[in-house]
Amino acid sequence: MKRKERSVSDVLAVLSRRGEIYMPVEFARNEIIFAQGDPADAVFQIRRGKVKLTVSSQAGKEAVISLLGAGDYFGEACLAGQPIRLATARALADCSVVRLPKAHMTHLLREDRTFSEEFLSYALGRIIRIEEDLIDQLFNSSEKRLARLLLLLANFGKESDPEPVIPRVSQETLAEMIGTTRSRVSFFMNRFRKLGFIEYAGDIKVHSSLLSVLLND
Repeated sequence: MKRKERSVSDVLAVLSRRGEIYMPVEFARNEIIFAQGDPADAVFQIRRGKVKLTVSSQAGKEAVISLLGAGDYFGEACLAGQPIRLATARALADCSVVRLPKAHMTHLLREDRTFSEEFLSYALGRIIRIEEDLIDQLFNSSEKRLARLLLLLANFGKESDPEPVIPRVSQETLAEMIGTTRSRVSFFMNRFRKLGFIEYAGDIKVHSSLLSVLLND
């Protein structure tokens, strides 16, 4: 949790400096932003709210692969030639996103060196996060995986200030993300609450004391 992720500029501010006007797109809670199998033709940045990325098997089994918040990008794989979406992006809460067509995003990255460097740093940070998630799945207990996920969702360890209140996230979603059962998540959530690490009644409030779970062997 000590690694800090470099922040990336608000893409609307970058466009505004260049004299370009883009309007954010609003999505209601549970509304699909793009679906698995859709053409991969744009990059998105979240301005407000949270977005859930999921993948579904041919048998209909669904897995949550990421929860993203304000400032995060998604759909960027189209820049590397991905022709169709491999995941579904859904608004976890009411949210506002900026949609940049692939060609425009590519042009912006070529023409604005500062933004390009920041975006590259952000993308590399995402890759490191994925590697850390894999290591977490392989070597840590489900209790530690849950604690780490809650801290990440609350922005602990990032350059931006922590946002200790996490909007409503179901225990099923948390279980899918850490590879365990809902009953195990419920057990650990109750334990964390009794120890004063979190508070929850719908929204989840995370205290920095939850870090102690990660530090204990």
